[in-house]
Amino acid sequence: MAERQADTITAQNISDAKDHAVRGQVLARSGRTDEALAEFDQALAADPYNIQALYGRGLIYQGQGQHPQAIEDFTAANGLSPQKVDPLLGRATSYLALDKAKEAAADLDEAVQADPNSGAAWSARGQAYERLGEKAKAAASYNRALALRPKDEAARSGLARTGG
Repeated sequence: MAERQADTITAQNISDAKDHAVRGQVLARSGRTDEALAEFDQALAADPYNIQALYGRGLIYQGQGQHPQAIEDFTAANGLSPQKVDPLLGRATSYLALDKAKEAAADLDEAVQADPNSGAAWSARGQAYERLGEKAKAAASYNRALALRPKDEAARSGLARTGG
């Protein structure tokens, strides 16, 4: 009987998870990552489907250089809310950190389809294609990023490197 209760997510679990996830986000923004991580873990213990906690924990793992764990959390968040830019962009950023440009490019292709107005996704897509040696795709991505965010210095220097 106790096992069955653990498998059931109640409205209270969902509410508790939201509260922990919000506290985790506030703590993360103030640089208190260990405390934020604990809040995200508590949120996910109450509701393993809490996208906010998965994404927030993924960002902390990413910031700590724990890219495999970050990829795992971003993948779970993406599975729960497909076609959202943030988990795809987060996962792609970790793939790039692990020199997996092909995987990053696939995520970023999906991200720019989900939100064609995401300058960050277009800029990261430029990086991925630049690493793959596909200068034309990289330049086109950097151009689009600059059209959306004219002060994006990473896209500007990427465009200079790719001859766009």
